[in-house]
Amino acid sequence: MKKIISSFTALTLAGPAFAHHPLAGAPMETFTHGLLSGVGHPILGFDHLFFIALVGISAVFTGHRLSAPLTFIAAMLIGTLSSSFGLAIPATESMIVISLILLGGIVATGRSLSNFNTLFLFAITGIFHGSAFGASIAGQEMSVGTLVLVGYLIGLGVSQYLIAVGTGFLATKSWKATKASAIPTRISGAFVAGMGVFLALEGIEGAVFSSLGLN
Repeated sequence: MKKIISSFTALTLAGPAFAHHPLAGAPMETFTHGLLSGVGHPILGFDHLFFIALVGISAVFTGHRLSAPLTFIAAMLIGTLSSSFGLAIPATESMIVISLILLGGIVATGRSLSNFNTLFLFAITGIFHGSAFGASIAGQEMSVGTLVLVGYLIGLGVSQYLIAVGTGFLATKSWKATKASAIPTRISGAFVAGMGVFLALEGIEGAVFSSLGLN
């Protein structure tokens, strides 16, 4: 139990350290700039960070701990690329919150997803998470050069994959969680689902205050 809380706390504390843009707000102009931005952006929001960590954990119990996260990464990059070129996906933030609650809830129940259901869920949610990343870079750099964008996609994909695989490894080696029904695994799912509920309530609160003219 202590290991689980410590691990997720470490991820939370790591967020602020990487949340500052690698270029300190300077314009991105080279491949390296894009690469650094791609590595830094995934940790800007703990919703993305916790979700990709849970992707790695749940992938372990499909029997494809290395290949299953690739589905999420591929869909995420497609969503990022589409959003960067102006093909915005509606209700992105709402779907990200739903994805946290959905995957977190499934893992919390201790049930293993079938390969098809897992890949489908990863692909759908990956597109929405990627769209949010694309919106970030598009909002910061309206005229992103090709090399910058390529670097960004590489940094984004590699960093997310390492987080997913690393967390899956942590679950099986450090937490000794070898089955989906293991208590540490279920607690991690409940933790992420709780984050989703928190964000949902925060969004509802903001909408209510806005409608009452209190913002």
